[in-house]
Amino acid sequence: MRRSILVLVTSTCAVACSSSGGKVAGGWGLDASTADVALDRALPPDLDALPPTGAFCALPGSVVFTGQGAQVVPGGPSTAPPLDWLKLPVGFCAHYFGTVPTARQLRFAPDGHLFVASPSTPTTGGANNGVSAITVLPDDNHDGNADSVVTYLGQLASTQGLLFSGDYLYFQDGVSIRRVPFHAGDLSPSGAVEPVTTVTLPQASVHWPKMLDAARDGTIYITNGSTQSEVCTSSRPVFGAILQLLPDGGTTPVAKGLRNPIALRCESDHDVCLAVELALDYSGPAGGREKVVPVRPGDDWGFPCCATTNVPYANVTYSDTQATPDCSGVASESASFVIGHTPFGVDFETGRWPAPWHKRAFVTLHGDFGSWVGARVVAIALDATTGVPLPATELDGGQAASTNMLDFALGWDDGHQDHGRPAAVTFAPDGRMFLGDDQRGAVVWIAPVDLKP
Repeated sequence: MRRSILVLVTSTCAVACSSSGGKVAGGWGLDASTADVALDRALPPDLDALPPTGAFCALPGSVVFTGQGAQVVPGGPSTAPPLDWLKLPVGFCAHYFGTVPTARQLRFAPDGHLFVASPSTPTTGGANNGVSAITVLPDDNHDGNADSVVTYLGQLASTQGLLFSGDYLYFQDGVSIRRVPFHAGDLSPSGAVEPVTTVTLPQASVHWPKMLDAARDGTIYITNGSTQSEVCTSSRPVFGAILQLLPDGGTTPVAKGLRNPIALRCESDHDVCLAVELALDYSGPAGGREKVVPVRPGDDWGFPCCATTNVPYANVTYSDTQATPDCSGVASESASFVIGHTPFGVDFETGRWPAPWHKRAFVTLHGDFGSWVGARVVAIALDATTGVPLPATELDGGQAASTNMLDFALGWDDGHQDHGRPAAVTFAPDGRMFLGDDQRGAVVWIAPVDLKP
């Protein structure tokens, strides 16, 4: 994809105007030397895709995706990494925001500041160079770039789950969930850290992240990962699960049979919570599939015995009875992915994006380990009544034939492995989508060209 400088003018010219000597007249305040380069590299802009004045995409450094290719709004930070390798739909832009090593979780505080969890404990697919902290990336001058990276809480090697609920920030600290009072503008704790609960289920050394979110009624859910080697037995004690936090600080399983529920997000309009499940590695030929599943009391998702409803993993029997697993009671997913494409994060578009992206669940896919094939962001249609994903799958080529799962952002799996991998995703209250990369640490935002604060 060719990269050019986007030149917007304030005169009546339809495209970039120049004066004698090849200088740009008007526009984004380019000086003479920069203007020469801009004219040499510029492509005719797609007028339907140009950001209007006051839009987020008009901020310097934005990469606007037009019918003629990726075009850059001049004036952004010289240290910002290029983003023109991305492939977005025409009419959207991407903008570098900041860098946090191993950016594994993004959440917005009620005051609009972005919080990022950066663990250092090794886990699935991470670069393992995190700073053992929860950080804040304020943008108080509203230029689209983080003003700084502030350590909010340190000495948290195993932190990933973040949640703002009530007047608190809840966060993971190993097997425990803690909270700290939060007030608007806080860039450091304004009160003492309090214990909330400790998860007493069996623990997985690699699948240790515990994701958090609150349903519309205030119920807080917590994920607990299992292991690749969990043994299939007829009794199947609870290991990988989604837990409900109880008023007394205890927890109780809501759904079970999960290997690695790596993401969890609740959407209040439909009172639905979705979890992202990384199923048994290398199990594609045995019926395995990664999943996006609703959080419902009593659901059993089958691991480690069953790939899905009525489908036991090939060559798996109960270790205690040697019988073929009974998978008739396993819940049936509606959204599924090829094993190894690794869905990693999920959040809900807030209603400010145009069709066909409006009100969909956006899922980041981390891509195959070692090649990053399949790394991208997809948008999944939701049932208008329940908020549950409509039938959508990559299996057997189904994704290409269904409008229920649309590719939104591509480019990570171009064979170079030098752009990081999409991991965390969250929508800001202002409608922008923020993506965290747990390899290179880049945090970027994406918006429609006409989206304004």
